[in-house]
Amino acid sequence: MQDVMNFLGSNALWVMIIAVVAITSWFKFREKELRSQQELRTREMEHLQKMKELEIEFEKAKGRNAGEKTA
Repeated sequence: MQDVMNFLGSNALWVMIIAVVAITSWFKFREKELRSQQELRTREMEHLQKMKELEIEFEKAKGRNAGEKTA
């Protein structure tokens, strides 16, 4: 136990620096990950909206074709 205390006492500054750098890096990584997830959600919502619009156009075209065939 005394060896650990001596090690930490003589290297406490380096241990703290490494800890701060590690925590900062983790927060930056997490922020980047959250930004990526938000961008993917936005793209997914845009895709769903586009698919909905295409489906509506398809139904309209289907209705027009059915009207032309009966006429």
